[in-house]
Amino acid sequence: MLRKLKKMDYLIVFVLLMLMIISITSIYSVTKETKLDGSHFMMIRYYIVGFVAFVGISLLDYRLLIKYAWYIYLGGLVTLILVIFIGKDINGAQGWIYIGSLSIQPAELFKLVLIIFLSYVLYRKKNKPLLSFWKDVVPVGMLAFLPFALVMLQNDLGNALSYFVILVGLLWIGNIKYTHALIGLTLMGGIIFGSTQAYIHFHDEIIEAKLLKPHWIGRIDSWLLPDSAPSDSSYHTRNAKLAIASGGMKGMGFMEGGYVQKGFVPYAYSDSIFAQIAEEYGFIGSSILLLLYFVLIHRMILIALECKDRAGPFLLVGIISMFMYQIFENIGMFIGLMPLTGITLPFISYGGTSLIINMASLGVAMSVRLHGQEIDEELPETSHVKARNTLIKNK
Repeated sequence: MLRKLKKMDYLIVFVLLMLMIISITSIYSVTKETKLDGSHFMMIRYYIVGFVAFVGISLLDYRLLIKYAWYIYLGGLVTLILVIFIGKDINGAQGWIYIGSLSIQPAELFKLVLIIFLSYVLYRKKNKPLLSFWKDVVPVGMLAFLPFALVMLQNDLGNALSYFVILVGLLWIGNIKYTHALIGLTLMGGIIFGSTQAYIHFHDEIIEAKLLKPHWIGRIDSWLLPDSAPSDSSYHTRNAKLAIASGGMKGMGFMEGGYVQKGFVPYAYSDSIFAQIAEEYGFIGSSILLLLYFVLIHRMILIALECKDRAGPFLLVGIISMFMYQIFENIGMFIGLMPLTGITLPFISYGGTSLIINMASLGVAMSVRLHGQEIDEELPETSHVKARNTLIKNK
C-alpha cells in the first residue's frame, strides 16, 4: 500500500486541495448570516468522505470495475428506475432519493457507472481496428440511450446531456470511422440549429400547444430570447451576468459582492457559484479556477497516454469528457453560451452526491496511474497480454 501511495500523482491531490479551499470559502461567503449558514461545515464533511473515496478507489485495481461492469450498470439502472417511483421533486426535477436525512441523486451516480460500462463494452472490441456502425455504434448508443431516457423522465436535462457527451468521447477513442463521426456531427449540428430556429420562429405556437413544460420554456427563453423573455424567466441568468460583469479584473473582494451577497443570484452556493467567484475575485480569480481545471485534465491526459492497458484510457477519456462538459455547461449557462440547466460546477458547488462522485471518478483515474503498468493474468480483460507473454516464452 505504501508503494502505491508513493506513486500517486500529488499534483492532482494539490489541485483538489486548492479546489476544496475555493469551494468552502465561496460557500461560506454566500451563506453567512442566511438560513443556510453553516453549509460550509457540511461541505467539509462531504470533502472528507470524498477524499476517503478517492484514496480507497485509487488503491483498488480499476480492472475489477471493468470485470464487473455489467453488474454495476444493472445496479445503476435499478436506482434510476427507483427514482421514478419514490424520487423527491426539487426545483422541477424528480431526481433525489432520501434515506433518512441523507439525499442521493442517482443521475449523478450513473455518470461514473456509464463511463465504466461503456469502457468495458468498447474495450471488449479491442480486436476491431474500426467500429462498425450497425454492430458496434448503434448497440453502444442504445445502451447509453436507456439511462438518458430515464433521466429525461426526471426532468434532469443537465445530467442527461452529460451521458451523451460521455458516449461521444468514448466512441471517438474507440475508433469510430471518420465518415460516421462526420455524419453524426453534421446531423447533431443540423438538429440543434433547426430546433433553435424553429423555437424562435414558432415560439407562440409552441407555448399554445404546450409542447414543452413551462420551466423548460422559461430556461430556453432566457437563453435564445433574453431581451424578450419575461423578467421572471430571465431573472436568474440576467443577474448572474451582471454579477460576473461587476467583478471586473480584480473582483469586489471576499464577501463584498453586490448581486450575490444581496441574494439577487439564486442558488449562489450551488449551481450559480461561479457568479460568486467572478464577482468577488474578478477575472483573475476566475482564470485561476480555470487554470486548476486545466491542470487536472492535463494530468489525466498524461495518465491515459502512459497507461499500458487499453481499458485505462477508455476510463480516462470518459471522465475527462464528463468534467469538460460540466465545466463548460455550468460556466456557459451564466454567460449566455448555454441554456440554464441544473448542473454543478465540479468540486466547487455545494452538494454531497456530486462531489463524492467526482472524487470517486478521480480515484478511478488515479487507479489507472497506479495499476496501469501492471499485469493481472486472472482478469479476463488482460487475456491479450497473457497471449503475448505466452508467445514470448515459446520463442
